[in-house]
Amino acid sequence: MFKGIGYTLALLVLLPAYRCVLAQAQDTTASAVRTTPSELPDPTNHPGAPPRVEKWDTLSLDGSDLRPARPLTGQTDTFPEFTRELVRVQWRDADPIDLYIVRPSGVSKPPVVLYLYGYPREAVRFLDPGICKTVTRNGFAAIGLSSKLTGQRYHDVPMKEWFVSDLEHSLVGTTHDVQMVINYLASRGDFDMSRIGIFGEGSGGTIALLAASVDARIKAVDVLDPWGDWPSWLSESRVVPMAERADYTSPDFLKRIAALDPVALLPRLTSTRLRIQLSLWDSGEIPVASRQRIVEVVPAGADLAQYRDMQDYRNKAGSNGKMLDWMHTALSPGADGLNVTLGTGTRKGSPPTDR
Repeated sequence: MFKGIGYTLALLVLLPAYRCVLAQAQDTTASAVRTTPSELPDPTNHPGAPPRVEKWDTLSLDGSDLRPARPLTGQTDTFPEFTRELVRVQWRDADPIDLYIVRPSGVSKPPVVLYLYGYPREAVRFLDPGICKTVTRNGFAAIGLSSKLTGQRYHDVPMKEWFVSDLEHSLVGTTHDVQMVINYLASRGDFDMSRIGIFGEGSGGTIALLAASVDARIKAVDVLDPWGDWPSWLSESRVVPMAERADYTSPDFLKRIAALDPVALLPRLTSTRLRIQLSLWDSGEIPVASRQRIVEVVPAGADLAQYRDMQDYRNKAGSNGKMLDWMHTALSPGADGLNVTLGTGTRKGSPPTDR
């Protein structure tokens, strides 16, 4: 595949969980190569060291004590347009995270965009040099990571447990991870930490919104089909198996995740450059009721892009890297004023495009 990287990944192989394999087999956009977890020596977890503390009742890191282990660099590949590093970071016991760090050539301190594609998709797509070339155009760095209980991070849990069955910890934990990854990037000293954005898709879009609500370092957020409006989403989304639906629509389950609903957080994201993208033609993963509720609460001044069909999506965002234009504009030095016009979509309050 790539020089040296197959050997590195081979050292990390463990048997993947059955449920995660079935889910990820549906993702035809990702590379066939899978990174898998193994336990790494943790220099912060020596005898006598105080235990790590993570506050699961808050999205911020306030009150948590997640001490990072020394990062492990697995492989670095150099191409004419970019350099790609595979780096393993860790701040929880037995939960290493593989980061794909892609930097544009010739830029000493590039601005940064984090990419979180959400369950069941993972970050191995950054093994594709074509994708790396696209995301680093215009001098931007790209950081790919996977959510909790997804891909290489699905391990050490009963097979009946998965991203949605433990939705509270999946969302809160990955929101913490985003903040810890930003801390790690800041510690390196080779990125422009004043220009940080995050792109998320599906549950990754939900996590991007959650992270931006508690971390002011994130200056721009672009999400495609975020999960949200939990009562409707859990009742109707095809992601939820019928046999398990009653468990996730119970009052107790909904109460635990109520504060993690984008419809509750979106109205507060008024100081962040924000775009919400919605695919109107597919109501399977995102039910119509959930999508409509998200549109209702998008704050004034945000960009709202609603695509009527696949061709409309391809024309406006899905070809030739057009999807990146909004983010690159939002993080440009001239975008300091929130009233700047940013790329594809309409301002909240404009007539909808699904008519």
